[in-house]
Amino acid sequence: MPDLSVVVPVFNERDNIPPLLAEIAAALRGHVDYEVVYVDDASSDDSLDVLKAERAKHPQLRIVRHLQRSGQSTAIRNGVRAARGAWIATLDGDGQNDPADIPKLIEARKTAAAKVKLFAGWRTTRRDSFNKRISSKIANGVRSRMLRDATPDTGCGLKLFERETFLALPYFDHMHRYLPALVKRAGFDSVSIPVGHRPRTRGVSKYGMLDRLWVGLADLRGVAWLMRRAKVTGTEEVI
Repeated sequence: MPDLSVVVPVFNERDNIPPLLAEIAAALRGHVDYEVVYVDDASSDDSLDVLKAERAKHPQLRIVRHLQRSGQSTAIRNGVRAARGAWIATLDGDGQNDPADIPKLIEARKTAAAKVKLFAGWRTTRRDSFNKRISSKIANGVRSRMLRDATPDTGCGLKLFERETFLALPYFDHMHRYLPALVKRAGFDSVSIPVGHRPRTRGVSKYGMLDRLWVGLADLRGVAWLMRRAKVTGTEEVI
């Protein structure tokens, strides 16, 4: 079994697939035993054909395909379910996350307390449009005040987490935006690690400012309810 599974959700990202796979290999090959699980969210372009062709160059590549479009959170979850590694690294498929930052998260895990189950990338310098930066700043501020998850940037696609912990979290659409709060609810800790961020150079963004805002407000109320109803109880086996 690999030590690390890299999960990458994609929808219509055919031009970003080959360069991102090459960067993942450059960052990890020879350093960690890894696999890459791409989840094609029923792309309408030829992303799936590109992925199949890339397997000849990347034997670590595995492909999961959605039969109907289901969104990023579902793609991540299905990728994690298919993954064989005990630890998962996630990347956005648009190429804005730098795979060279994955080893930084792995190094942080080596010295962290056992209670830390999530290492979240923190984009200290955003390379997005003005509207995208403003909407993320507002969302992060509101979320932080309501959930008190002590995380400056939950929207970064670059994360490292324990597979077992992730699969035990409550599942719902858009849950990937609330992983620090959900991990905290489960009784564990997360840390934020500064990482790079790059401008999109191929393809187009799939989300707009209003999409994130209105969906985010509804989700935030639900996550706040989950946090209030959480109960973590220590146990021991009686012999």
